[in-house]
Amino acid sequence: MRNAVVTPEGDQIRWVELPGQEPSRVYVHGLGATSPAYFPEVAVHPLLAGRRSLLIDLLGHGISDRPTGFDYTLESHADALAAALTCAGVTGAELIAHSMGGSVAIVLAARHPQLVSRLVLVDANLDPIPPRPASAGSSGIAAYSEQEFLAGGWEESRDRAGSHWWSTMRLAGREALHRSAVHLTRGTVPTMRELLLDLKIPRTYLLPEADGPLPGADALTEAGVAVVPIPDCGHNIMLDNPEGFARATAAALTDREQQ
Repeated sequence: MRNAVVTPEGDQIRWVELPGQEPSRVYVHGLGATSPAYFPEVAVHPLLAGRRSLLIDLLGHGISDRPTGFDYTLESHADALAAALTCAGVTGAELIAHSMGGSVAIVLAARHPQLVSRLVLVDANLDPIPPRPASAGSSGIAAYSEQEFLAGGWEESRDRAGSHWWSTMRLAGREALHRSAVHLTRGTVPTMRELLLDLKIPRTYLLPEADGPLPGADALTEAGVAVVPIPDCGHNIMLDNPEGFARATAAALTDREQQ
């Protein structure tokens, strides 16, 4: 396990690192998840193995610190991640980022372009979404005020999340989980989708085939984003179909020329 101080208060981001060749690959988890639990099988898959790989946990999640004074906006997540990668000596990394982690990765690439050479987004959030009370995921968490969430909303969210997601969600700080969900549903200005369209690096978006066409896929494709449906999976593509995920990710990282 490695670590880096990423805030003036001394808070640390931590990651599990697999040795290998450069450029580095950085795996970034989604809301309430942790990269060392979600990505190890695919990171060591024969199609993806051999690169220096950082399975990194965002601030407030997993093995990283959970400060209660941090605001957990997508921009702050991205800047903290940038500080960790800089400390690790990473430049021009290939980011493989799931769900909320994909949103953070887009913001990272826009704000710290020297750190990112390619993006593989895994069913990532591209647009703001309205809070939806009593629903699972970020929209349900964001429907609570922070006071409501800390007073008992987290228990209701736990019950809606189910045992699989809760197994890693329980590691997140409760303030971190709520604030991250709120800012994920609010998105960024410009939106994550608009930032993604403007990036000039190779970009791939993986989504479950069963979800049907990705909204706005034509504009993404026209801007050079490869949109790749993956069969036999749900939102957690790397867990549900690791073979399909590894094939698509390896193709994204090897077959496309730098734009």
